[in-house]
Amino acid sequence: MKRYGNLWNEIIAFNNLLSAAQQAQRGKRFRDNVLVFNYNLEKELFQLQEELQSKRYCPGTYTTFQIYEPKPRMISAAPYRDRVVHHALCNILVPIFERTFISDSYANRVGFGSHRALHRFTKFCRSSRYVLQADIRKYFPSIDHEILKSIIYRKIKCPDTLWLINTIIDHSNPQEPVLNYFPLDDLLTPLQRRCGLPIGNLTSQFFANVYLNNFDHFIKEQIKASRYIRYVDDFALFSNDQVFLEAAKNKIEEYLSSLRLKIHPIKSQLFETKHGANFVGFRILPNQIRIRSDNLRMARKRLRQMLLDCHEGKIEPQKLAQSIQSWVAHLKHGDTWQLRQQIFSSLLCDLPC
Repeated sequence: MKRYGNLWNEIIAFNNLLSAAQQAQRGKRFRDNVLVFNYNLEKELFQLQEELQSKRYCPGTYTTFQIYEPKPRMISAAPYRDRVVHHALCNILVPIFERTFISDSYANRVGFGSHRALHRFTKFCRSSRYVLQADIRKYFPSIDHEILKSIIYRKIKCPDTLWLINTIIDHSNPQEPVLNYFPLDDLLTPLQRRCGLPIGNLTSQFFANVYLNNFDHFIKEQIKASRYIRYVDDFALFSNDQVFLEAAKNKIEEYLSSLRLKIHPIKSQLFETKHGANFVGFRILPNQIRIRSDNLRMARKRLRQMLLDCHEGKIEPQKLAQSIQSWVAHLKHGDTWQLRQQIFSSLLCDLPC
């Protein structure tokens, strides 16, 4: 395996830091912290560059908050200047690792979003009798720092770049504790190993794909599953042979234990595709793609609130229109023509007089 060195000057180059700042501020240009940073942009970037060059750079404190839909999760927001560093690092690292990813690994990759994943999943589902669909239990809180670093070290040998990667990983804020025990563990092992990456970091999303990259290749090349797809921590194998998938599940659980991961005992199931399968917010049936009812309920609630906020002047009509257009485009990936008519008819009735 080729290892890459001499990356540091590319990472800390002023043009790369400037590009990273432009990427980090997308959709957030008028937030106070971004405005303050941009007011003295050149000075701030040179200061970041100097801190990185001298190894005095130290990540700041995360801001955390809870979300409860679609499931309870802790989201961590890094200070804006740290997000600039994250983009600068990923600008150089992502192309190196991207060429090693399989074509059916989706999410957090340019051109490999949820809708492309949905189309691929649908194709596999409708050409296979069985599906083994699995979910990794508490994935981001379970990512083991030592294992993650060892995976990265196999590809990156630039000492300065590894220093920055280690700095970002080591300054991850405490995540939800996960007590997973594996062979050869003693009672204290899960407490002694540092685990968890903050959901919300660009680097966390990238590292999450890197962490499971060898797992993807194991399924494709060792298990030899020709129809396989992964979206972050959700993955599925398709086959007309039920016995093949049952054997694959045992091998998958064994491999994941080497990454100190476990599949969710309830959400991981082997069943016939004719009964329908849930994926990225849709339910894929043999002759129809429906939007899941819980996703529909949340989206209706969100749109009603935006209508009210627009009426009260809290958001601009243009932002409301963009959100509606985005949701319509999302719904069009399913068989939802009648549903769209019903939804927007009801929303019009909900408009304040």
